Amino acid sequence: MAASRRFAVVSVITLLFVLLTIVPTMVGFVTDLFWFREIGYQAVFITELTTKVGLFVLAGLVTYGFLAVNARLARSGPSRVPVLWRMSPELPPVDVAASLSKVATPLVFVLAFLFALGAAGSWMDLLKFINRTAFGATDPVFGRDIGFYVFVLPAIATLLGSLRSLVILTLFGVVVLYILRGRISLPPQRITLSSPADRHVAALLVGYLFLTALQIWLVRIPELLYSTTGPLVGASYSDLHARLPALHAVAGTAIIGIGLVLYGMLRGKIVWFTLMGAAAYVIVSILAGGIYPYLVQRFVVAPTELTRELPQLRSHINATRQAWGLANVETRDLSGDAGLSLDDIRANSATIQNVRLWDRTPLLKTFGQLQEIRTYYDFISVDDDRYVIDGRYRQVLLSPRELNAASLPKRTFINQHLTFTHGLGLTLGPVNEVTVEGLPVLYIKNLPPVSTVSLKVTRPQLYFGELTDEHVFVNTRQPEFDYPSGNEDVYTRYRGTGGVRVGGFIKRALLSMRFGALNILFSGDIGSESRVLYNREIKGRVRQALPFMRFDSDPYLVIDNKGELYWMVDGFTTTNRYPYSQELDDGTNYMRNSLKVTVDAYNGTLAAYVADPSDPLIRTYAKIFPGIMKPISAMPADLRAHIRYPRDLFRVQAGLYATYHMNEPKTFYNREDQWQVPATPDQKDDDDRFMRHLVMRLPDETQPEYIYMAPFTPRQKNNLAAWMVARNDGANYGRLRVYRFPKQSLVYGPLQITSRINQDTEISRELTLWDQRGSQVIKGELLVIPIEEALIYVQPIYLQAEGGQIPELKRVVVAFQDRVVMSETLESGLTRLFAGQGRVAPQPGAAATQAAADTTRPSTAPVAPTGTPATIGAAPSAASGSLLREAQDHYTRAMAAQRSGDWATYGQEIQRLGDVLRRLNAGGR
Repeated sequence: MAASRRFAVVSVITLLFVLLTIVPTMVGFVTDLFWFREIGYQAVFITELTTKVGLFVLAGLVTYGFLAVNARLARSGPSRVPVLWRMSPELPPVDVAASLSKVATPLVFVLAFLFALGAAGSWMDLLKFINRTAFGATDPVFGRDIGFYVFVLPAIATLLGSLRSLVILTLFGVVVLYILRGRISLPPQRITLSSPADRHVAALLVGYLFLTALQIWLVRIPELLYSTTGPLVGASYSDLHARLPALHAVAGTAIIGIGLVLYGMLRGKIVWFTLMGAAAYVIVSILAGGIYPYLVQRFVVAPTELTRELPQLRSHINATRQAWGLANVETRDLSGDAGLSLDDIRANSATIQNVRLWDRTPLLKTFGQLQEIRTYYDFISVDDDRYVIDGRYRQVLLSPRELNAASLPKRTFINQHLTFTHGLGLTLGPVNEVTVEGLPVLYIKNLPPVSTVSLKVTRPQLYFGELTDEHVFVNTRQPEFDYPSGNEDVYTRYRGTGGVRVGGFIKRALLSMRFGALNILFSGDIGSESRVLYNREIKGRVRQALPFMRFDSDPYLVIDNKGELYWMVDGFTTTNRYPYSQELDDGTNYMRNSLKVTVDAYNGTLAAYVADPSDPLIRTYAKIFPGIMKPISAMPADLRAHIRYPRDLFRVQAGLYATYHMNEPKTFYNREDQWQVPATPDQKDDDDRFMRHLVMRLPDETQPEYIYMAPFTPRQKNNLAAWMVARNDGANYGRLRVYRFPKQSLVYGPLQITSRINQDTEISRELTLWDQRGSQVIKGELLVIPIEEALIYVQPIYLQAEGGQIPELKRVVVAFQDRVVMSETLESGLTRLFAGQGRVAPQPGAAATQAAADTTRPSTAPVAPTGTPATIGAAPSAASGSLLREAQDHYTRAMAAQRSGDWATYGQEIQRLGDVLRRLNAGGR
């Protein structure tokens, strides 16, 4: 009866283990394979799985065999003076060693299983070792190719570390067994080892000491190149001249210890000779490995650190610049005292007309209030991009309209997974245009998306996005909600190729277990031809498909020439094994933007393109997973036109270049010319304050281009020292350039300009008056705009009514050198700022074409649209001049009517003003 009860308990426990662990694991494997096959990346899944299984089996067999053999040797032969344990006076004593022998096999199995799991986790290290690619550069100490440190050293370190752990664990286990079986005697008697315990223990000690010596020579010595003991990352003077010979001495002591153990075994005094070897090893490790390097650092290096570390500093600087892609940064010197004229403004009209007057935060609020349409739609991010719109190269801000399932009015299985399956379209507008009400001009808006320009959206459904974190079923008997239309809803049916086909009962059951929903198994709405879309969230989708890559934190949406929507994500190859290179907080010390990934927002089709074929890491991954990565030339031209330099990489490079532009070791050591990317006191870690995408014409270039720009100020100073750009267009993509100002000149930096704006009495008075009228003034981000060899600063000012949620653009602050003005438009600000240097033609219809209008009482009255800045400074014809005067008259009367509260007259004058503007745009007819 007792036996049957124990059998039942064991059976229940086994069944629960299978149901709770093995079955979910197998279901996960199978449904993951379905997904990888759907996107065409089954090579990644199969390669990872087979490598893990192979390592698991190999490591498990080796570990089990090694432990089992040693356990059998330790249990062989009769016990000499066994350890007995009497549980009670009535029961006979129990041989502890014999009892332990009964559980030896299960224990060995468990240990082998744990070692096998650890080995399986090193699958990528093994594949990179097998498929390694040479870097073509060598370290400055040992002369090895960098590929040795990136691909070979991690595999050796893992192997030797595992073997040492296995040997020391085995040694501990057999010593315990021998003690329990009386083969090793302990105090108060004399410590002795009888045969075969002495030979067995000696063999394990020899193995451990040999592996220790190998680890020192093959791992610890090369890892000196990652040392942080000196004033740099990498082997310092004390590492090379004290720690390196000390490690050789410690390894030599381990080899001597092997001899002592063997000699002690032959003489029958293994304990004492082992203790002598261990003591020698510890003493040499402390003296040579710790005290000696400290003395060298303290009394040899510290008094003359710069002289001693000069070669190592040079190696550190060169390695860091190479590892982080800073070795080929182009530099240009600017005069620092360049002025700006109206001719310069006219020559840079492409820059002026793309000045970003809308910040992401207020624009996101505005999009949310004006374009979400329904509560279950969300705009969660705003992205910069550039398009040729109506023949003009324009910078735009766009935001996808995604479905937020958490905001559905009723969350049922059908609603969440069958009916509300996708977001719809996007909102897109230029960075600098404003409506009469102070709101952004929208080129693409509403549901379904309507475009007022040449850029069209023909397939607006977003089945894959940044909010799509739940699975959905398409091609079901339930219609899919597409968009609201008046009092009715418009429905659609999925016509794409994405998703995993549901199929028959077994596959449906697997999917039901995968998602934990019995409705999937029994729903009559889901048929065999239905498809399930999962892993739909963009960042998670690309990480699942390409687990060996790191990805940028900011995916962005692109419209191709056919009006279809694609997500673009930047992929990075990284390592923490580049010798002498400066590391980030997470240990990364090498990074390349080697991959561009596109994801079809409708079908979920994923394509990976190699953007940097010279990177040894991406070439190694291409060998490991053949066929899944295409050359960048294979990317469709309309998508390739929208690749951009990744935000995360540029932030890191700009931060490092602030220090590592000093490539002379003495200057670097003293930090004589250290820069910093300016930051405001309230800046968050993930903020990109003062780092901006711009469309501009760089100095010495002839065409405007899309760039990513960051300013530099000297450390603990606020004047500008330089500015850095990452170029994005055409053949110049990926090139970094730095424009430097002379050290002896004063060029105002962002924080200095911010202080001047805050201290300007006229600006402060107007903003204070606004705040006192029950409205909230929101200061936009200060923009640094390079023009020729000079800089202008632009800061938008938004007004948000008390209790309102829609910020309106009401003023623009423009600063150049020591002059600051605030106007209703950028054009009028430039007019005032450069009025003494030449005539700026008033912008037709702009609300501040006369200086008097700049200081009108702040009000909530709407501002006329911002015109095309390209007309600044243009000489008007006679007909245009007449129309300009007429426009000014209508504007003046409209403002007078607004101040007197005569809104009827105000509306009539604004309408007449619009008629004049249309005539001006038509050429004065």
